[in-house]
Amino acid sequence: MEQKAPDNDELHPWQSRLHEVIYESHTTAGKVFDITLLVFILLSIVVVMLDSVTSLHARHGRTFFILEWFFTLTFTVEYILRLICIRKPLKYLFSVLGIIDLLAIIPSYLSFVYIGSQSLLVFRALRLLRVFRIFKLVHFISEMRFLYVAILNSIRKISIFILFVISTVVILGSIIYLVEGPNNGFTSIPQSVYWAIVTITTVGYGDIAPVTPLGKLIASFIMLLGYGIIAVPTGIVTTEMALAAKGQKQDSQACPSCGREGHDHDARFCKYCGAAL
Repeated sequence: MEQKAPDNDELHPWQSRLHEVIYESHTTAGKVFDITLLVFILLSIVVVMLDSVTSLHARHGRTFFILEWFFTLTFTVEYILRLICIRKPLKYLFSVLGIIDLLAIIPSYLSFVYIGSQSLLVFRALRLLRVFRIFKLVHFISEMRFLYVAILNSIRKISIFILFVISTVVILGSIIYLVEGPNNGFTSIPQSVYWAIVTITTVGYGDIAPVTPLGKLIASFIMLLGYGIIAVPTGIVTTEMALAAKGQKQDSQACPSCGREGHDHDARFCKYCGAAL
């Protein structure tokens, strides 16, 4: 009887066990691993922040150096283990979490070439996003996806709005340049456009200010215009969030025939191909 050749994609038992510990959190070992990892991430961030304080670096620099490399080597081993216990390591390598994990360890090795790159280790804070998976905070992930959809749908409208704002500040900056002139600090059109941006955003650094009555009138108009402009992006995003909230009422069930999603929660048939759900 011919023996079936083993599937190259199948994981060895030790790889499966390692995958369960590293990638899953429903087991005791998985939860202990993930929580320990989060503690290490927090401690490594604290070490990087404390090491940036000159007085602490002078007294405990060697200790910080040893701890920093301990965490770096620990995260390096963990990163390698993540790659060897999955069937397709390249997919993890180029995934969002894979890139974040890589950014958590690269700065230490870059310090051999570029001094001072250790400060980039604060990227490890991004790895705290794993807490959503560890403590089963799935609703946070769904809300993040909801916000992402709303912002994504707002990009086109906000881009047009920003183009309008840029055109407005260029025009107003040119006008204030003609009204005030170099004698009052408006030495060039770019300098005047900078003043218009600072004024229309209601920041008001005060390094440049109009002196003439007409200049002050224009400045007053820009300030009032700024308050109206601030509300526009908020309204755009709010509208898209309302539309996204309506879209969330749809069921996430995929059609067994065509595989498409987006059906109503009470739908019995696929609205794309007509197959029974």
